[in-house]
Amino acid sequence: MEWRKCYLDVLLVPLGLFFSMVYHAWLWHKVRTQPLSTIIGINVTGRRFWVLAMMKDNDKKNILAVQTLRNAIMGATLMATTSILLCSGLAAVISSTYSIKKPLNDTIYGAHGEFMMALKYVTILLFFLFSFLCHSLSIRFVNQANFLINTPQDPTNVATPDYVVEVLEKGSMLNTVGNRLFYTALPLLLWIFGPVLVFLCSITLVPLFYNLDFVPPTRKGKVNEIGNREFESV
Repeated sequence: MEWRKCYLDVLLVPLGLFFSMVYHAWLWHKVRTQPLSTIIGINVTGRRFWVLAMMKDNDKKNILAVQTLRNAIMGATLMATTSILLCSGLAAVISSTYSIKKPLNDTIYGAHGEFMMALKYVTILLFFLFSFLCHSLSIRFVNQANFLINTPQDPTNVATPDYVVEVLEKGSMLNTVGNRLFYTALPLLLWIFGPVLVFLCSITLVPLFYNLDFVPPTRKGKVNEIGNREFESV
């Protein structure tokens, strides 16, 4: 009887998350092996050249560098605030004496017992908590880059442009991971209404991510040619 109630949750929810994990593992492989075929790889290259340009002519571009990094910090702060607010709301629902599952018993597929409802809320809560953690660490690293990018360049300075690029990339990567955890948690919110919606939404996000993460075929050749010339000039 228990299997009949929860078999959809056991099959569809992990399957939807599995498709997302496989896609992001493939994306990570592409970023490592063919960076200029992905938007992430192009952004990494662009940020590197941006840092070098800002530190080379720091006297004239120091305000521009600070304002740009400040905008990045504001974006990460917004996502961190949204994540922790959702965590607070979920924690309030979990600790509430009101049982939210009562009006949904006859309208959702899958299990809706006390244990399964608790598992749903705790799983969603963990995703948002890790998203908040990644965004908080991202703010920390971007703040460090904000100070280091304006340090004077002399032989005794250990904050070299390569080091500043490394710090900024850590912040950018943590921001990307936090965003992806946040986006993955959004379909899980639909788990309250049953596992079918979670699976359908997770499958829908994969082609959406693909269109956002990869360079269109019509522009890939041009991007590769420009990237190769830039790498040769460095």
